Amino acid sequence: MGAKTGQQYIDRLKKANNNVYIHGERVDDVTEHPAFKGAIQSMANLYDLQHEKPEKMLYTSPITGDKVGKSFMAPKTIDDLIERREAIMEWQHFTGGLMGRSPDYLNADVMAMGTASEFFAEGDPMFAENARKYYEYARENDLSLTHTLIHPQVNRAKIQAEQKDANMALHLVKKTDEGIIVDGIRLLATQGGITDEILVFPSTVVKADVKDDPYSLAFALPNNTPGLKYLSREAFVHSENKFDHPLSANFEEGDTIVSFDNVLVPWDRVFVCENSSICNRAFGETNAVAHMAHQVIAKNVAKTEFVLGVVLTLMDSIGIDGFQHVKDKGTEIMLALETMKSHMYRAEHNAKLDKWGMMTPDFNALDAARNWYPRTYPRLAEIVRILGASGLMGIPTHADFNHEEIGPILHRAMQGKNVEGYERVQIFRLAWDLTMSAFGNRQTHYEYYFFGDPIKMGMAYFDKYDKEPYKEMVRDFLKRQNVSKPGLIKA
Repeated sequence: MGAKTGQQYIDRLKKANNNVYIHGERVDDVTEHPAFKGAIQSMANLYDLQHEKPEKMLYTSPITGDKVGKSFMAPKTIDDLIERREAIMEWQHFTGGLMGRSPDYLNADVMAMGTASEFFAEGDPMFAENARKYYEYARENDLSLTHTLIHPQVNRAKIQAEQKDANMALHLVKKTDEGIIVDGIRLLATQGGITDEILVFPSTVVKADVKDDPYSLAFALPNNTPGLKYLSREAFVHSENKFDHPLSANFEEGDTIVSFDNVLVPWDRVFVCENSSICNRAFGETNAVAHMAHQVIAKNVAKTEFVLGVVLTLMDSIGIDGFQHVKDKGTEIMLALETMKSHMYRAEHNAKLDKWGMMTPDFNALDAARNWYPRTYPRLAEIVRILGASGLMGIPTHADFNHEEIGPILHRAMQGKNVEGYERVQIFRLAWDLTMSAFGNRQTHYEYYFFGDPIKMGMAYFDKYDKEPYKEMVRDFLKRQNVSKPGLIKA
């Protein structure tokens, strides 16, 4: 089949009739439901963009000769790595980096998983073959994917095996000739139910204990598999009016709790079964974490560019771009952008072939970036709010401007330095939706926890950082001072 179109993506969702619930009701057709319609259309636009820019976003499948998405490409050279990232940036610029689970994120995961498939043979040779074939299947059919990594927040002081209700988290029930039966709950699948399939993988941050082997699983399933349910949180889409809600009407992805009710996972869809050791090492040893982080940093570059564009447009609209403190805050965003670009450059140009034959970006650069950005993005959002000030509170709606009596009053009252009232409010509603609406606040929270708890990530980063050269530098300095050691004073 090769790269799909937007309409094919929508048609698949209609046909699949995934088991999705929101606001206390089962959804008959996610493609028409107000909570999902905007995100689905944006996803469809992304798939169409591949065909509008085939030279940039598609490449020839090594198996079928069809044109497939370049975000699935296993890079062999630094040029390949950069080429794939440039394809990713086409999608990220389209969304302003505001869809954290655009298809390229998990495409990078299955690419690494499939190329490094021999890693999974440690559990069973069959699992290695499964990983390789699933990568090919996902690429050749341009699957859209969601994923789930973590157990429910019950008692974080205990491992899953020691929880009061140890069977609530997703776990292995039994093995059969057809496959494994799994039951329980997983969090937190973004775009759950509006994609083709789900990847169930271990956490990237929380390590499992051997007692957690029954919970140590990795597999993939179609989203309409019997017994699989997606329980969506409240939608942050308050209207389809793109003047009032320019971002949430387009990019509200949704997040879901995933329920498995004695679900059969066929053996050819299993990658890890009852092995905490493999789960703990999967992302690192396959280099999936490096390739996924590479996509994330590209997203963050595009997102920071978008935030900077919003701030500069807002500044210009009300003539505050000449004030010292305003310029200083704009500079903060510019420095964040250039820092992320520098991390990206280092990651790509220091890339090396790994043992699986993939040109893998320098993870040291990516790891620094993925630890730094969650601490930085809340400040970028804060700058937008500070510069918008009271203007982010006094933002009339599209209906207000269309009102025969009050519309002309607002058009005059809301005017800016270089724009009329309608245009200035449109700019400020964009800034509000980016940072202050439910959608905007979710973006800030999402970035802060993107790879997990930033404190735990920071502790892990500190522990594995090569600290010895810097301590040795200080020891050498102290030795060069030629200060004689004083004798001990005896009592």
